[in-house]
Amino acid sequence: MVLPPNAVHPEGEADFAEKQPLSTAIEVETFAGKVHVEWDPTAAVTPIGQLPFFIEFLKLGHRFNPWVEDCPLHYVSNNAPRKIDVLGSLFLSILSGDNRYAHMTALRGDSVNTKLLGMSKVISDDSAIRALKRMDETTAIHWLQDHLQSCYAPLLSTPWILDVDVTVKPLYGHQEGAKVGYNPHKPGRPSHTYHSYIMANTRLVLEVDVQPGDQSHACHSMPGLISLLKRLPDDGEPAFIRGDCEWGNDPVMSELEAIGQHYLFKLKRSKRVKELIAQVHGLGVWTRFNPEWELKESTLQLQGWQGARRVVVARRRLPKDPLIGLEYSRDGQRELALVEGPEDMRLFEYSVMVTNLDDELVTLMRHYRDRADCENNFDEAKNQWGWGGFVTRQLQTSQIMARLVALIYNWWNLFVRLAIPDKHHEAITSRPLLLSSVGRLTESSRQRRMVITSTHGETATIQRAYERVHAFFSWLKATATQLPQSECWQLIVTKSMEVFMGNDPPNKLPQTL
Repeated sequence: MVLPPNAVHPEGEADFAEKQPLSTAIEVETFAGKVHVEWDPTAAVTPIGQLPFFIEFLKLGHRFNPWVEDCPLHYVSNNAPRKIDVLGSLFLSILSGDNRYAHMTALRGDSVNTKLLGMSKVISDDSAIRALKRMDETTAIHWLQDHLQSCYAPLLSTPWILDVDVTVKPLYGHQEGAKVGYNPHKPGRPSHTYHSYIMANTRLVLEVDVQPGDQSHACHSMPGLISLLKRLPDDGEPAFIRGDCEWGNDPVMSELEAIGQHYLFKLKRSKRVKELIAQVHGLGVWTRFNPEWELKESTLQLQGWQGARRVVVARRRLPKDPLIGLEYSRDGQRELALVEGPEDMRLFEYSVMVTNLDDELVTLMRHYRDRADCENNFDEAKNQWGWGGFVTRQLQTSQIMARLVALIYNWWNLFVRLAIPDKHHEAITSRPLLLSSVGRLTESSRQRRMVITSTHGETATIQRAYERVHAFFSWLKATATQLPQSECWQLIVTKSMEVFMGNDPPNKLPQTL
């Protein structure tokens, strides 16, 4: 086959235009006509232009500087990065929603927020990883545990519930602790397990512990849970601990009973539990919880239990085939299964809870139903924050980063509730609303000026939110000079959590903000 000759323009080969440096304006064709585009790499701009409000929040609450000062990171070389640059870089990356260390590169041109945070620069991802490895793991964990506790400490005086759970983080490399274990979404995939402890309804993380993937059972959570309970003040213990069926076993319950701690757990549908359901099915009158669910109290002693415990049996009528019942698999998915027992028992779906609380049945059912919000916490922390990423080969860095993410997650949630107090807004909503915008910083006559341009459609919501924040901060700055640092944070958290606390704020707080 003979190929045709290369076509040549009648007037000869056209010369390509010389490459123009990005520092000069270039002409770009758009649907609106020609636009002159010019790069200005020296301009002080940022894509998270609303961050100054959050910085003021951290400064007035005395959160950021003490956190940096207490960090157990020490260098010998004079060429090493400053501690503020290391932690500030990680702070900006986590807050921006990054989940990879490499994503920090996108922030290195931000000369606005680095200056406002007292930083000199955003460090590289390699420098950040080396800094985490340099810290002593035990000392670093204690440092972060202290700051986590100081974050939520003002809320401990109000009756609260401790939610416990384990979430799985699939891994795709050769990380330390990458073991094959229970992994509902990626069966057979090595993973880490995140043993997490959360203050119910507040969306605040109390503590998180990263363990190998084959340590997902609640027994592996108990050392961390007991350690957390011991760190709490005597008048700040939870009203009770709430967990799923992995926690409803004798070793866990016996250990909690030994320290006088109340609990509310779900029980697995074992053979003996099914026999109990069959026994109580036709006995007496059931207590109505709502149009769907009804409740009955009983006692149960399973094999291996030291004694009988109080249980609550809940049931609701199945809407479909009466010969088919519903079983819940370990990953929470509904599976079809034949129900054993009396003929009319097959018309119902059952759930059994175990507790040492004295509350009435309706209250207990309401408590456990509200646990569903806990799952939203894990989903947000994994998919919208850094728990789903920031992986290295060392388990140590995962331990530290998990708590760093939890701390910044808590700070941001409190700030968002202060700005928009009616309900919790997940990061997928709150970041575009209250953080992301184009910000330009200019300086003249020793005066800094920040100009913010938001592209969000809910500008009225943004305006109301920051009017509220500014009014409260103005009041706080006028009052703060008379108060110790801890009391300033107490006022901030109290104001942020007015809806959660469910009572009138103290007289010190302004009522009309």
